[in-house]
Amino acid sequence: MIRIIAMLAFSLVLINKSYATDYYIHPQGNDNNTGLTAMAPWQSLSKASDQQYQPGDRLLLAKGQQFYGMLSLNQQQGQLNKPIQISSYATSDSSEQFAYIEAGNNNAALSIINSSYIEITELALSGTTATPKSKSKYLQVKPMRLGVLVKATQPGDYQGIVLKNLTIKDVFYHQVGFQRGDKEVKTANGQQSYGWGIRVINNLKNASISNLTISNNTVTNIAHTGIKFTSKYQKISDIRVTHNEVTHTGGPGIQLSGVKNGYFGHNLVNYSGSNDDSRKWGRGSGLWTWSSDNILIEHNEFSNASGPGDSAGVHIDFNCSHVVVQYNLSTNNAGGFCEILGNNFNNAYRYNISVNDGHRVKGVEGAFQEGKIFWLSGYQGQNNARKGPFNSYFYNNTIYVDESIETKIAIDKRADGILIANNIFHIVGKSKAVLGDQYVADTANASVAKNVFFENNLYLKQDNWPEKVMIKDSNPIYGDAQFLNKGGLTKADYTPTNITLIKGKGINIMPLANDAVGLKVGLKLQKDILNNPIGKQPSLGAIEVR
Repeated sequence: MIRIIAMLAFSLVLINKSYATDYYIHPQGNDNNTGLTAMAPWQSLSKASDQQYQPGDRLLLAKGQQFYGMLSLNQQQGQLNKPIQISSYATSDSSEQFAYIEAGNNNAALSIINSSYIEITELALSGTTATPKSKSKYLQVKPMRLGVLVKATQPGDYQGIVLKNLTIKDVFYHQVGFQRGDKEVKTANGQQSYGWGIRVINNLKNASISNLTISNNTVTNIAHTGIKFTSKYQKISDIRVTHNEVTHTGGPGIQLSGVKNGYFGHNLVNYSGSNDDSRKWGRGSGLWTWSSDNILIEHNEFSNASGPGDSAGVHIDFNCSHVVVQYNLSTNNAGGFCEILGNNFNNAYRYNISVNDGHRVKGVEGAFQEGKIFWLSGYQGQNNARKGPFNSYFYNNTIYVDESIETKIAIDKRADGILIANNIFHIVGKSKAVLGDQYVADTANASVAKNVFFENNLYLKQDNWPEKVMIKDSNPIYGDAQFLNKGGLTKADYTPTNITLIKGKGINIMPLANDAVGLKVGLKLQKDILNNPIGKQPSLGAIEVR
C-alpha cells in the first residue's frame, strides 16, 4: 500500500512538476518508456518532438548513435537562465563526442519553430539519404533540405536560441549524380532546391527573432549556403556568429539578409562557392550582407571563394548601412577583396589584409564578372537605376597581389562619398581599370564620383593604381614595404620591415565632407590587426609598425 501511494505521489509530481527534468533517447529504447533515465530511454525523434518541455529541461541523445528523421521543437519556451537544452549523453559502449541525426526524407534534421531560449549542443546533423517527399509546412517556400531551421511562423517575439558545438555536414536536397541547371549559377541565389547548413527565417512584420548565438560549429559540404539569415523587415536582430568553421559550401559561407545589429567574429570560411559536387550551386562569397544595418565583421579568415560571379572574401550587397569589415584575412578569393554595391550608406573596410584576391578573369571558365581588388558599384537590383554607394570608408588595409594576377579596379561614377587612405597597395604585376559588371556592365563616360578623399596610400609602383580609374591619389607614396614573408598566408607575414617608410606615415581619419554620421562604431581604432596599439600618428597598412 505504501509503495502504491509513493508511486501515485511520484506520478502527480511528474504531472505538476516545476523543476527541470532530463529526458533520454536511444535508438534501442522504447517510446512507451518514461524516458527519464538512460536505462529507460525513448526511441524515436517523433516521440521527443511531441513532448512539451519546461524551462531547464534537457533532452539527451545517446552519443555515437544514429537517429533518422527530424527533431522538431515547436512552441517550446525556456527562460533566460533556464533554457531548454538539447544535447548528447555518454553511453558505456561509445566514446564518440556526438549523437547523429540524419534527416532521412524530412526537410530538416532539426527545426526550431516559434520558440525561445533553446540551447542546442553536441549533435551531428546531416541530410543525405533521400530526397524529401514534400515541403515542410513550416518552410512555406520552395522545397529545401536543412541541417537546422530556426523560423517564426506566428506573431511573437522569439529569442535566446543558441546553436553551439554542432557538426553539420553533407546536406543536399538531391541525390548523388543530380546535375544542377547550367544557368543556375547566374541566377541571384539559385532557383532549384538545395541543401543549407543553418537557416534562420522570419518574414513576418509582427514577429521577431533576436539574441541568437551561433558559435563553435563546423559546417561543411553543403549544397548552398553554410549559415544564412533571411528577414524581409529586419526582424532578425542582435545576433552573434563566432568561432565557426564553414568549408566547401556550394554557395556563400555566411549570408545575411535583413539583419539588424550583428556580430560576426573569429570565423574561418574556406572554399565557399565550391563546385566539387554537381548538386552544389557553385558560387559564393565567404560572407555577404544585404539590406542589413549595424553589422561588425572582424577577426575572420576568408579563403578560396570561387564562382563565375561575386565570390569575394566579404562583399556588401545593396541596401546596407554601417557594415564594418575590419581585422580580417582575405586570401585567394576569385571575386576580390572589397565590393560595395548600390544604395549602401556608411560602410567600411579597414585594417584588413588581402592576399592574391580578385584573380578571376571575365570570359575564362564561364566567368561573367571580373575579379576586382576594389569595387564600388551603384547596382541595386536589375530593375532599379544605379545609385551610390554613399560614404564608403577604405583605410589602413594591406593588399598584396603577386605577378601572376592582373589586378582590376572598378568605381561607379554614381558613387558619392569615398575615402581611400593609409592603405598599402603592393601589386607586383599589372593593374587595369574595368567597368563594374553586376549582370549589366556600367557605362564608361567622363562623369566622376563625388565627394572623394583619396590620399596618402603606399604603392609598390606608379602604375599600381590604373591611370584610367576616374579618381586619383592626390598624395601618393611609392616604395617597398618589405613584408616579412611575401606570399605567405598568415597576418604576421605582412608585417612591414621597411620601418622608415611605414611608421607614423598614416593620417588620422576624419569623416568625409557632407557626412555628419561617419561610422556608428567610430572612425578611430585603438588596435591594429595583430592587436598592437595604434600610435597617435598611425602607420600605413593594417599592421602598426613599432
